[in-house]
Amino acid sequence: MTPKKLLKIVAFGMLALLVFGSGLVYFLIADGLPSLEQLENPPQELATRIVSSDGELLDNFFIKRRTYIPYNQIQPDFINALIATEDREFYNHWGVHLSRIMKAMVKNIMRGRNREGASTITQQLALNLYFKREPSYIRKLKEAVTAVQIEENYTKQEILEMYANTVYFGRGAYGIQVASQVYFNKDPKELTTAECAYLVGILRGPENYDAAESPEKLIKATDRRNVVLGLMNTVGVLDAAKMEKARNEPIKLSSEEKTDNIQSIAPHFVEWIRQSLRSDKRLQSYDPYRDGLTIYTTLNAQAQRYANQAVAEHLAGFQKQFNASWSWRDKRTLLDSLARRAVRLRPDYIAADANGKRTIATRLFKNQGFIDSVKRQATIIQTGVVILDANTGAILAMVGASPASMVNNSSARYSLNHVTQIKRQPGSSFKPFVYASALEDGMKPSSYISSGPFSFTLPTGEVWSPEGSSSMGSVSLTTGLKYSINTVAARLITQHTTPAEVVRLAKRMGITTPLNAYPSLALGASDVIPLEMASAFGVFANQGIYVEPVSVTKIEDRFGNVIFTNKLPNSVKDALSPTIARDMTTMMQGVVDGGTASGIRQFFKYDAAGKTGTTNNYADAWFVGFTPELTASVWVGFDDQRVKFTGWYAQGGKAAAPIWGRMMGKIYGDARLGYRQTKFFKGTTRAPFDPKKIKEVPLEGDVPADETAVPPADGSVDPSIQPPPPPVENPVKEPAVTP
Repeated sequence: MTPKKLLKIVAFGMLALLVFGSGLVYFLIADGLPSLEQLENPPQELATRIVSSDGELLDNFFIKRRTYIPYNQIQPDFINALIATEDREFYNHWGVHLSRIMKAMVKNIMRGRNREGASTITQQLALNLYFKREPSYIRKLKEAVTAVQIEENYTKQEILEMYANTVYFGRGAYGIQVASQVYFNKDPKELTTAECAYLVGILRGPENYDAAESPEKLIKATDRRNVVLGLMNTVGVLDAAKMEKARNEPIKLSSEEKTDNIQSIAPHFVEWIRQSLRSDKRLQSYDPYRDGLTIYTTLNAQAQRYANQAVAEHLAGFQKQFNASWSWRDKRTLLDSLARRAVRLRPDYIAADANGKRTIATRLFKNQGFIDSVKRQATIIQTGVVILDANTGAILAMVGASPASMVNNSSARYSLNHVTQIKRQPGSSFKPFVYASALEDGMKPSSYISSGPFSFTLPTGEVWSPEGSSSMGSVSLTTGLKYSINTVAARLITQHTTPAEVVRLAKRMGITTPLNAYPSLALGASDVIPLEMASAFGVFANQGIYVEPVSVTKIEDRFGNVIFTNKLPNSVKDALSPTIARDMTTMMQGVVDGGTASGIRQFFKYDAAGKTGTTNNYADAWFVGFTPELTASVWVGFDDQRVKFTGWYAQGGKAAAPIWGRMMGKIYGDARLGYRQTKFFKGTTRAPFDPKKIKEVPLEGDVPADETAVPPADGSVDPSIQPPPPPVENPVKEPAVTP
């Protein structure tokens, strides 16, 4: 074969391969490409509906007042910031930037992960209008081809106009007109250079840079905005003087567009669902703000209203009681620290230079109105309440914050959820795990154990001597739990079970937070999450079966097709012996019937069981309890743990248990809700022990005590197991603040 003939064969083969490859690529991407008509008429967008289990619309995820504006009404600084940040070569490419793609590929290969993006503004427009966000190379190819088509049919100015009117800015806002109203209550033409840079900056991840959501995000948003301003300076569309002026401008967001969140009966529940579904792989190809989904939830609207009412009724008087007993007179160091933190988190302070920071701090520290606002915010009593169906794990109600904080916070939905986002020491409400572990190791509810002072030598040689003993002498386990005697729990975890065994049991029952396997765990010295405490106590109500909490039962697309369903119960596992679960239930009934949670009986008359908790120096108050059908957790405290209640009125039985009792009284009093099982152990083959009739046998060496003695209060956690106090900051009278 001659070289010339061989060359022809090779050339023909390469041509055939090219044709075949092109055909294959076209075959793979042709399906789903938008037509010219679709390019000119983008698809209609529909709101996603969040529905309660009893058919009530809880909220919507939607595009707020979508308004299309022409290019000449868009602030030029927004366009300049957009091009400088997202696509510097916008005016020089034809929809796809090949060199940028190659650079991104090299970086991703070197990093071993796909982190570097290379999409042009036109490609992003194609994605926003026509494609789902599933991570695939086929989608990227379709996006690139569509970008080329867009460039062929529209001018660069028209592309920028469409992009600015369709891109997502967060908070359900699509388009610059809506975003400028939502974030700044302005028309786009009125935006400052700094505000334009902020809006462009959040495009990278609206969830991460919304300055109103938290102080941390305010700082991140300011840094991101300043990066955009720097890029504008680099490409020559913003001079250095204007850049510095814009960087010193504080981020002042409007609150008007957010006030509707307060009207929702369950704003924290809805926001928790939104955040949870954002990472759900089953919904990666859907946009909850545009695709018209219907999300069916487990929340019962009437139960939620009853929970809201119970919280409001209790905290109205409880806040007044606290206010009357609290004084700032001897808390100058705490107030200084709180005031300094409030200053550091202000938008004007964050945006200012070093001299500006000192000026702002000095002015505010002399402003009594500012100091008073710091005091009010710090002393708002917070709460986290959640109610679960014990048998199915369905979340029936969730109160994520106190009513006072919701009214004072324009970003109510986005504020801290005290059911799912806090971790606090549970105090004595953790003791049931210890008692259950002791029962697993062979003890009985009638077993006697000393309640007097107790000391234990740790492996380090330190001596642990918890407070909260009793003068009763030896008491039964039932009595020890009923009156929450600390030294009884301490003896159990060191003499009849072990901290490691208690940790293993708590994990089986659904506690996921790290638990320190030390004796002080018996008094609740490790942090827990309120939602997990509620689901863990459901094990007792469920005769030893752990049921995972569920918030969503089904999601449908706009046509009614089911995307996925969650069966109820969704996930179950054996966590505890049924016999021990029933014994623990009966023991915890004593807590409600004459024990530390007896105040519940003022509001609720049917069978109930649970445990109070009060942490060191009255920082946190808990009641976690259950009925034959429902389990609920109530936490009461403050956002800053240095602010504490001032005395006995803040024990778990007085600060938290009344909320629980009020809720259950309202729910069981409403026949429409269908909760009719008012007795424990209905239909079981084994009759639980009767603590009033059983003959208790003391442990060897112990002397029975007179159980008619006045019971001790719910004991505090030993100060030795608490974290050290925060470092003392400089007093307010010295206004210099480190930038």
